[in-house]
Amino acid sequence: MEKHLYLIINKEAGSGNGKKVADKLKKQLQLLSVKHTIFYTEYAGHERLIVQQLAAEILIPWQKTEEHEVFPLLVVMGGDGTLHSAVNALYEINPMIPVGYLPCGSGNDFARGTGIERQLEKGLSQILRAEEPQAIQVIHYEDAVQQEKGFAVNNVGIGLDAAIVQAANTSKAKQALNKFNMGSLSYLFSILKVLFTQKGFPVLIDINGKTIDSSRAFLCTVTNHPYFGGGVAIAPVADPRKPVLDLVLVERINIFKIFWLIFLLSRKRHMESKNFHHYQTSKLRIVSTVPEYVHADGEILGKQNLDVTFTIQEGLFWFTDN
Repeated sequence: MEKHLYLIINKEAGSGNGKKVADKLKKQLQLLSVKHTIFYTEYAGHERLIVQQLAAEILIPWQKTEEHEVFPLLVVMGGDGTLHSAVNALYEINPMIPVGYLPCGSGNDFARGTGIERQLEKGLSQILRAEEPQAIQVIHYEDAVQQEKGFAVNNVGIGLDAAIVQAANTSKAKQALNKFNMGSLSYLFSILKVLFTQKGFPVLIDINGKTIDSSRAFLCTVTNHPYFGGGVAIAPVADPRKPVLDLVLVERINIFKIFWLIFLLSRKRHMESKNFHHYQTSKLRIVSTVPEYVHADGEILGKQNLDVTFTIQEGLFWFTDN
C-alpha cells in the first residue's frame, strides 16, 4: 500500500539534534521517492495546531476492511514530549487515526519500550514496510482536583521523577550546556540535587480492590512500558501491548538505601528490594493532599494536590517489527 507521509518535525528536539536528523530524512525520502509533506514546529505546542488541522482536513481513521490507493499517514519526528503533545491533540479528535514516530529526542523511551528503531534509516524502514498499524496501549489520566485529563505514551510521575524534570528544565546551566550538546549533564546535576532534597509525601492508592496508604511516598510512577528517564528500566515486566498499567512506588528511605536501590536498578535487580513496590492493574486512583510536581511524558503538569484516575486505552502506531 502506498502512503503519503505528513511529517511534523521538531527541529529543536534532542538539544537541536532534530535539525540534523530532519536534513537526513529529507534526503532519504527523496532517494526513496516517498510522497511526503513536511511541517516544522515553530514554537512549543505548535504541533497541536498542525495535528488538529491535518485531522480535520486530511487524516482518516484506520479501517482494515477499506482499500486505500494512497493512505495519508501522520508521522511525528521529535522527542517524547513532541509525541505526547501530538497524540493528545489527535486523540481529542479521533484515537483511531494512526501515528508513525521517528525518535530524535534525548530520552526516546517510547521507542525503546515499543521496539521502534532509534536510528533514522531503520525507523523510516519500519514505517514504510508496515501495511497496517500496531495496537499499543497508552495511559489515560483524569484529575478530579484540577479538572484536567489527557494521555501519556510513556508514564505519569508524581514526586521524585517529576521534581527532577522540573529542576532540569529550570536549571540555569541547561541552556548553556545544550549549546554544546551536553544537556544531559544538567539532568544529572538535577538528579543529585533532588535526591537529597525531595521529601516523602502522603498518597492514598486504590488498586485491585485494595487501598494502599503511604505516608512517605518518594517516587510514584504509572507506566505502560519498562522505561523512564532516558532508558532506565524502572518496570522491566511492563508490556505496552497488554492492557495493563504498571505502578511503581518507592517510599522515602535514608540516602544510603536510596543509592543502594539505584545500584540495584543499574543491575536490573531493583524488583528484589523490599523498598521497591510494583503493582499491575487495569485501573487505579491516586490521591495526594500535599502539592507535588507531576509530569506526563516529561511534560510538567504543575505542582498540585491531586485525585487522579488512571485507565488504559488502545492507540494505533504505524510501524512493523524487525
